[in-house]
Amino acid sequence: MPRTTRLKTWIALLRGINVVGRRQLLMKDLSAILERGGFSSVRTYIQSGNVVFQSARGSARSLAAEIGALIRKRAGFEPQVMVLSPRELAAAVRGNPFPQADRDHKSLHLFFLSARPPRPDLDSLTRLKRGREGFALEGKVFYLFTPHGFPECELHDKVERFLGVHATARNWRTAQQLLSMSAPAAAPSAERHQKPA
Repeated sequence: MPRTTRLKTWIALLRGINVVGRRQLLMKDLSAILERGGFSSVRTYIQSGNVVFQSARGSARSLAAEIGALIRKRAGFEPQVMVLSPRELAAAVRGNPFPQADRDHKSLHLFFLSARPPRPDLDSLTRLKRGREGFALEGKVFYLFTPHGFPECELHDKVERFLGVHATARNWRTAQQLLSMSAPAAAPSAERHQKPA
């Protein structure tokens, strides 16, 4: 009997697209790029570059490099791409130390890190905190709680600097939605285009 190749589900997070008119890439075009590249069951969520897809080949690192190269070839620029397994995303959601974010999904952002920070400067980040802001570093995920608003938080754009690794952030609702989309029971044919939350 011929051997069948098992498809695995992955989540790709793109950074730096559709920001203030720069690096424009419609999600339908992103889906087409990945489908032409041989990926299956491609689904997107909002316009900030969130993709759930299936592939029978590659690791998270190699898939991230392949997706970046495909976008560069078709769109003329190469965004930073991070690829997670559903298990990694589930662990990040399950490990949320700020349950109060359920009342306001915009108050919590998960920064997915390219690696475990070897020498994180948490003291510098602590000095930037204001009011009820909080953060926690758990492995390759940095949780940032900003009840007074993410843009007003002084440390949100200092995370990479003081952790020493690349990162891309998603709010609590987006993380939960991507986890739902990557579940085995999620409909593979339903591509999701929604307005940013």
